[in-house]
Amino acid sequence: MKKLGIIALALMLILSLSACAKEQATDTPADGTAEIALITDVGTIDDKSFNQGAWEGVVAYAEEANKTYKYYKPSEKSDDAYLTSIDLAVKAGAKIIVCPGFLFEVPIFNAQDKYPDVRFIILDGNPHAGDWVPVVKDNTLSIFYAEEEAGFLAGYAAVKDGYKNLGFMGGIAVPAVIRFGYGYIQGAEVAAQELGLADGEVKVKYTYVGNFDATPENMAKAAAWYNEGTEVIFACGGAVGNSVMKAAETAKTKVIGVDVDQSAESETVITSSMKNLTKSVYDALKLFYDEKFPGGEIQVLDATVNGVQLPMENSKFEKFSQADYDAVYGKIVNKEFEIVGDQDVEGPKEIETQKVAVEEIN
Repeated sequence: MKKLGIIALALMLILSLSACAKEQATDTPADGTAEIALITDVGTIDDKSFNQGAWEGVVAYAEEANKTYKYYKPSEKSDDAYLTSIDLAVKAGAKIIVCPGFLFEVPIFNAQDKYPDVRFIILDGNPHAGDWVPVVKDNTLSIFYAEEEAGFLAGYAAVKDGYKNLGFMGGIAVPAVIRFGYGYIQGAEVAAQELGLADGEVKVKYTYVGNFDATPENMAKAAAWYNEGTEVIFACGGAVGNSVMKAAETAKTKVIGVDVDQSAESETVITSSMKNLTKSVYDALKLFYDEKFPGGEIQVLDATVNGVQLPMENSKFEKFSQADYDAVYGKIVNKEFEIVGDQDVEGPKEIETQKVAVEEIN
């Protein structure tokens, strides 16, 4: 009996600690209210990708400014489910709501009218009614990133580090993913020119797998590329990266991560092509509380405002140095390269290259 009592006491202690940890993680009062909210795109706040990067910005600002905050995970990937989560956040006292990803475009279009006194931050998207015509009201801020510059940095660094057989495995061919891929090719081309490589000496396999998931099919495709000689794959598609990392671990090859620093995910990750999600969310929240919220604006955060980057402190390059990175970053800031995006060419093979040979795989 005494032993059972000790076990029961231990269980109560564990449950108590768990409850405290959960409350601390969201920092919501006992009544469940929170004035800063984040709605995930069905994913989790520890997805090592878009949701996590945005959530870390919420946490950083809220903890510093002593604001209550909370996240909501929709029941499914649908406009109705996203709106339901927004409704819940508003009912719980949200003054400003962060929504990471283009999947929120239609829900935010409706929410910005439904809740004119609530502010919305949408990352990588513009509110629209399903017709792709942007309607950004005064209570909404749309934030985009210069993914073509982030991709350029990744391709440039990879070739400078000695890789010549590259891969780009995108998720769904949405504008942000396309821009990452196009920049990757162009960065590789510039690096190859600077190194004096022969025409076509750098090879890039290029595809969109059609999803953002970790699947056996995605892993098999990555494994096949590695078996064919690909040295490093830029995995640009959320959980697609998990499949590529597993394939790389088996093949003892390399991966370039995306959106956030994914170096802790796998020893195979040599660097990550990052959007500065955390800082952009932090800055937008600060503007709101400073009563300077830039509602109605569509912002594109590029290298000039440190909107994109490689995490050099955690990268595993052997030849590409911090000095090399600073030099090429400065050139991007000074617009010394004409980096094309998704609106400039029809496909990856239309990008003008001489040193890089692109193989588009459907």
